[in-house]
Amino acid sequence: MSPGLLVTKSFIITLLIGVPIAFVLGLTSLLYLIFVGNMQMLVIGSRMFAGVNKFVLLALPFFILAGSLMNKTGITEDLVEFADLLVGRLPGSLAQVNVVVSILFAGLTGAAVADTAAIGSILIPAMKKQGYSAAYSAAVTTSSSIIGPIIPPSIIMVIYGSVTGLSIGALFLAGFIPGILVGLGLMVMATYFAIKDKHPRRTEPFPREKIGRVLKRAIIGIMLPVIIIGGILSGMFTPTEAAAMACFYALIVGTLVLRRLSLNDIKESLLESAVTASVILLVISAANLFGVVLAVERVPNLVARFITTVAPNPVVFLLMVNVFLLFMGMIMETGANVVILAPILLPVALRFGVHPLHFALVVLVNLNIGLTTPPLGVCLFTAAPIARVRYEKISRAVLPFVAMQIAVLMLITFVPQTVLFLPRLLGIIN
Repeated sequence: MSPGLLVTKSFIITLLIGVPIAFVLGLTSLLYLIFVGNMQMLVIGSRMFAGVNKFVLLALPFFILAGSLMNKTGITEDLVEFADLLVGRLPGSLAQVNVVVSILFAGLTGAAVADTAAIGSILIPAMKKQGYSAAYSAAVTTSSSIIGPIIPPSIIMVIYGSVTGLSIGALFLAGFIPGILVGLGLMVMATYFAIKDKHPRRTEPFPREKIGRVLKRAIIGIMLPVIIIGGILSGMFTPTEAAAMACFYALIVGTLVLRRLSLNDIKESLLESAVTASVILLVISAANLFGVVLAVERVPNLVARFITTVAPNPVVFLLMVNVFLLFMGMIMETGANVVILAPILLPVALRFGVHPLHFALVVLVNLNIGLTTPPLGVCLFTAAPIARVRYEKISRAVLPFVAMQIAVLMLITFVPQTVLFLPRLLGIIN
């Protein structure tokens, strides 16, 4: 059996039988080293360590911890009230609130699953109580949760920057407009269903006596991404230092300002963050080892040669990449896709004259859609027990929202200014 066939078969088989992706990558690489034998086994430890031995990756546990601390302060409920103040009287009010909260919440966690769990636990029961179906309520929550990794701070953008060398500050800035476009698209879809299915809406005005309190508490949450992005763009912080400052801010707000954060909450956040970060870093280290196998087998060169032969121009190339990534997002975890595929596809994109920052957002938005599509669809699995509805029902209900996400993806793909406008406006890129 040829080495390439061995790698392909072992990768597909282990993935299909449900082996965690980090072990899929590690076992495939180990089999290659054992049976091919053209590299020393010592390369395993050194390459896996090299994959995570990067200062910028320290930002991952800090961002995760900051989001966990802010969530335990009850800031989610404050953002829900603020979103209700803004869009609560639109058709399908709670669905609209769900999307807007995801836009606001994106600045706290940078992770779609955390968004689904935190917002879903509040809004899915509330939507069901007002007459929305359980499947629809879960579909709105899961589809809007992908905004979290697009609008900064974003964990997946830190990973992308670490494997490609792109500026994380530039990636953060480039994510604002695409994230808001996804949110607006979902709000349009929610309006359509509200009119079609006669969903309820809030008719009474928001209580005046609550407006000041709601604004005050919402600003506390919104200040977190302002500190992170402002610190990075002003040059005061590196991304890692900004993440650490976000943790400090969350701790001060939770204990001294809002006084909702207990010592037990802090302990739980530290443990949750350590576990989540370790899983992500294990995937990155295993993917780095797998990257060595791909490099030895000259896979990046073969892929580049194939694409440049088949795709006559950048438009066809970007269409091919989108179709391929939509498929990969359905079967493999987002972080693993980024670590494996970004270093392979980015050089090809540069050959076609695609701006690296534009290409980054095409890849990231595309792969995040995979969080809401079966069979993997981790956000669907997260929402199912909250809504108390079968996974299959959510999968069907989410399809119109996925179609809208893909429509926005096409807009981002073929109108580069949607990505590059803000970075150019602030002088981050030429």
